[in-house]
Amino acid sequence: MQGEAREVGERFGQRIINFCKRRTLEKPVCLLMGGETTVTVRGQGLGGRNQELALAAAITLSGTQRVAVMSFATDGVDGPTDAAGAIITGDTASRSAAQGFDPREALQENDAYPLLKAADALLHIGPTGTNLNDLVVGLVY
Repeated sequence: MQGEAREVGERFGQRIINFCKRRTLEKPVCLLMGGETTVTVRGQGLGGRNQELALAAAITLSGTQRVAVMSFATDGVDGPTDAAGAIITGDTASRSAAQGFDPREALQENDAYPLLKAADALLHIGPTGTNLNDLVVGLVY
C-alpha cells in the first residue's frame, strides 16, 4: 500500500463496494493491506494518514450496509494525534454530518481527527514501541 491516503482510502472503499455487489457472496470477506501512505497537507486540520484514509473510505462507503474499515499505525501513533487510526462503517459519514461536520470539507482541510472523534470512530491503542507499517482491514459481513 502506497500513495495519497485519501486516494487509497477511496479505492479501498470502492473495492469493498464491488464485493458488496456480488450476488453470490455467501460468507464474510476480509481485505487486508499493509504499507504506508502519504498525505499532502493542504489545510490546517488535525489528523494522520490512517485517519485520512479512513475518512476517505467512509465517504466512499456512505450508506453501504454491513461494511467496516479499520486503518491504523502499528506504532499506535497516527500523525500528531493520540489515535492510532480509525474504524469506520457505512454510516460514519452520516453520523458525523448529523453532528454538523462536512466529511468532504474535513478531508479537504486534512481535518479528519475532530470528525472521527465526533463519530466515535477513533482507535486508541497507545504507543506500542514497534513500527512495522500501517495496516488496513476491510470487512464485508
